[in-house]
Amino acid sequence: MIRQVLLSLDVEEFDIPEEYGQLVGPDDRIRVSSEGLVRVLDLLDRLDISCTCYTTVHFAREQGDLLSRMAARHEIASHGLSHSGFSPGDLLRSRTELEALTGGEVRGFRMPRFGKIDSREVLAAGYRYNSSENPIWLPGRYMHLFSPRLPYFTGDLLNLPISASPVIRYPFFWLSFKNSPLWLFRAMTRWTLRTDGYLNIFFHPWEFSDLSDWRLPFYVRRLSGDKMLGKLGRYLTWLKGHAVFITSADFAGAYKTWSREEGGRTRKTSH
Repeated sequence: MIRQVLLSLDVEEFDIPEEYGQLVGPDDRIRVSSEGLVRVLDLLDRLDISCTCYTTVHFAREQGDLLSRMAARHEIASHGLSHSGFSPGDLLRSRTELEALTGGEVRGFRMPRFGKIDSREVLAAGYRYNSSENPIWLPGRYMHLFSPRLPYFTGDLLNLPISASPVIRYPFFWLSFKNSPLWLFRAMTRWTLRTDGYLNIFFHPWEFSDLSDWRLPFYVRRLSGDKMLGKLGRYLTWLKGHAVFITSADFAGAYKTWSREEGGRTRKTSH
């Protein structure tokens, strides 16, 4: 079995300081994310890796050149109209606006901050897959230890949860990567790839900007900028020796085909 990695970036406004009482001006919201995005895109170019960029419409409008660069090599998916605030109409509007801006099809959606979203509404808005679930316990945020860990269908919509390891649900996302020793993250990666055959992992571009001047909790800002980029580079270089990188849309398309032909290990649900 060819093991696969679904690497993604949540391309959004830099607003995380506001969760901790620090206002961020509109220019800084775009600047910090843009600077980090350029760095991580340069890294992916050097490593010849494609990813999925879940992009807000607000960022896309503000950074047309960067949007074009992403769309030329990577998949563009929707991350809503903006990272702050959401209404049900944003599902359809964000998809159609991103398609107008890029000239390509937008197939996937990810809810900002992994907020609760009805998969039936995502399907009705024209998406093929939804990656809005992180099936872990994140204290102070959400408790999803009993949510599905593997892909499952809601009607014709494929839900792609962020990866968590078998049994203990070790999380595969930016905070765990930032705060874990690389040897441990690699060990958990090996275990999960052997068991599941794929890994769905994500980061934010602003992590690759220098966050030392922002009043953020230590576990958020402890590794940023060049140090974070260097660690990611070492991890991705190692990971290329164990799996192939694939966009979420390509994974979803292949998974649906396999599920229809083989019966698959999928679970139908109506909620």
